[in-house]
Amino acid sequence: MRPRLVHHALTAPAQLLLAGFILIPSLYVGWLSLHSAGFGKPTVFVGLANYTTLLGDAAFWRSFWNTFVLVNLIVYLELALGLALALLFASGVPWPRLMIAIALAPYAMSEVVTVTMWKYMFEPDAGIANLALRAIGLPALEWATNALHAFTMIVLLAVWHHLPFTFLILYTARLALPRELYEAASLDGARHWQQFWYVTLPLLMPALLVALIFRYIFGFRIFSEVWLLTQGGPARSTEVLAVYLYEQDFSYHELGAASATGWMMLLLSLAVALYYLRVAYQRMFVNEAA
Repeated sequence: MRPRLVHHALTAPAQLLLAGFILIPSLYVGWLSLHSAGFGKPTVFVGLANYTTLLGDAAFWRSFWNTFVLVNLIVYLELALGLALALLFASGVPWPRLMIAIALAPYAMSEVVTVTMWKYMFEPDAGIANLALRAIGLPALEWATNALHAFTMIVLLAVWHHLPFTFLILYTARLALPRELYEAASLDGARHWQQFWYVTLPLLMPALLVALIFRYIFGFRIFSEVWLLTQGGPARSTEVLAVYLYEQDFSYHELGAASATGWMMLLLSLAVALYYLRVAYQRMFVNEAA
């Protein structure tokens, strides 16, 4: 019993922090989602009325669709670029420490600084990016008035800012792969693309799934890039679930609807995470046991 008590005593502070800052607020938000509440209004129990209102709101479904498309574009583009960078760095680059520091630099910047920098870079008239596009004969990105351009800007910004996270996971996983496997594959006559397809990719699959799960969960909560860059515009065409929640809470003061939106976001991210966790479990444990 003593080791068990010591274990519980050592982990108690972390568990209390998780309960105080995650579990209890989440339960309170769940309770609030079943009520009609607002600033200066009485809190009235309404059951599932907030969820029914959300499911019947066209703006909610548009923000859900925008989130779904945006997250998938960001996550899979990050995975592809992160994998390519990981393989490039693992094969050897000049000044590796400096190059790794440069590759990780965007992740060290705050989102506010990052978005502000990109807004100045892509300013429609005087931004350096639009000036460069015009110099080579391409049209400038009018992200303030064109929905497609705004969507493109958000995707590029989010990928650039969070790519180091995916790259770091895949790079460390690639360095952990034994060289003997590649030497054996070379002796068997396997070419580089065959080594990638039959050796590297299957062995990196657990790391890819881990990066995928984390980026999906974080991606569903995307807010700063959208709000600071477009505020969901033009005409709510880039509004995502987190921005919809913010508007419900701070613009319309509908705390019950905002809480229901928060729980819908939680359930959606959990559904995605559980699916990929199941796939990861089967690949890493069930297949090995068989």
